[in-house]
Amino acid sequence: MTNEINHSQLCQWLNAIALDRDKAAFTALFRFFAPKIHAIAYGKLNSEALASEVVQDTMSKVWRKAHLFDDSKGAVTTWVYTIMRNVTFDFLRKMKANKEDNLSDDIWPLAEPLSSEEESFKDHLQNRNLQGVLATLPESQQQVVKGFYFLEMSQEQLATHLNLPLGTIKSRLRLALGKLKTKLGENND
Repeated sequence: MTNEINHSQLCQWLNAIALDRDKAAFTALFRFFAPKIHAIAYGKLNSEALASEVVQDTMSKVWRKAHLFDDSKGAVTTWVYTIMRNVTFDFLRKMKANKEDNLSDDIWPLAEPLSSEEESFKDHLQNRNLQGVLATLPESQQQVVKGFYFLEMSQEQLATHLNLPLGTIKSRLRLALGKLKTKLGENND
């Protein structure tokens, strides 16, 4: 099988997966995308094991979400590479968070005595202030901010949950954060 496969063939395979859970179509799609995804992920993560995990996670999502693909909105390659990009970013975030967790464990005993009840109370008041300012946003922007920050959903998950394009989610989040920054002041990043 060659790597030169046309858009209609990729669409046929993805539709067969979405409609019939066709394992042969998935195998063909996997053979086409896996080497490409692996090469890109390896370039970003510099780890053979993590690159293989990105391939597995990406293709698992392709299997589970094949029914969400709409060929009138873009190419299969764009859709799959977007999933791969998000999976790769998730891995990078986890790697960064693990480094920060290790660091925080080292400094936690030093920082603990510095906190006081007064600081906790001040934070509580700031939280109440934030909730009040958040309520002044349009409902559509509130949904996105609450989903992203309070429910810890990714932008992709929010787009699926709210049945909106990813670009709309990103725009609403950017607008909402701009309004919140204006209302709360520059010191509340």
